[in-house]
Amino acid sequence: MTKNEDFQEEIGNDHIATSAQTPMRDDAFVISDEEKIELIKKDVEHILNTLGLDLTDDSLKGTPNRVAKMFVKEIFGGLNPNKKPSSSTFDNKYKYGEMLVEKNIVVYSTCEHHLLPIIGRAHIAYISNGTVVGLSKMNRVVDYYAKRPQVQERLTIQVVQELQKVLGTDDVACVIDAKHLCVNSRGIRDIESSTVTAEFGGKFKEDKVRREFLDYIKLDTKF
Repeated sequence: MTKNEDFQEEIGNDHIATSAQTPMRDDAFVISDEEKIELIKKDVEHILNTLGLDLTDDSLKGTPNRVAKMFVKEIFGGLNPNKKPSSSTFDNKYKYGEMLVEKNIVVYSTCEHHLLPIIGRAHIAYISNGTVVGLSKMNRVVDYYAKRPQVQERLTIQVVQELQKVLGTDDVACVIDAKHLCVNSRGIRDIESSTVTAEFGGKFKEDKVRREFLDYIKLDTKF
């Protein structure tokens, strides 16, 4: 193995993020989703055939098409900018000036190093400077940036940056606690560990404000 291959392997095994932006080619959307599905279908067929599987078996014959559609339409659908949530906001007519926290947002993403699931929870907070967003908007932003090959650090940053842009304020924070199946099911196979990442903007860099947010996350909401 060459020195460059060793370096690339180390990045993947240590789950290192190299950019705050999703690395995309300029020609990423030259072909349609339908064309991508057909191309990926053939690639999956090639992988399964190489592994020695019999694709004439009833259980397997539809797998290449299912996987291709899942990649393009579902788990990597957030790569398509046309699926980005709308940036609509509302005036803060109640003059609510305290912190608003949306916690326990479900995160389903995919590790870009091994293409295995990342499953966890996101907690988001912001302090309005005159505008607010609907509560479900925060869930949709998380879902959009999660539906792509991802690194948890990047996902955390992207969620904060998007909400800062939408709300017109730096006062946004996000904490994500997630399990990585590339750690849990392969390699070290540690099924107990999880990864916590955080991004604090504006007032959330202040100890008192950050502590208030983290205390809210600890609340055990039961119904």
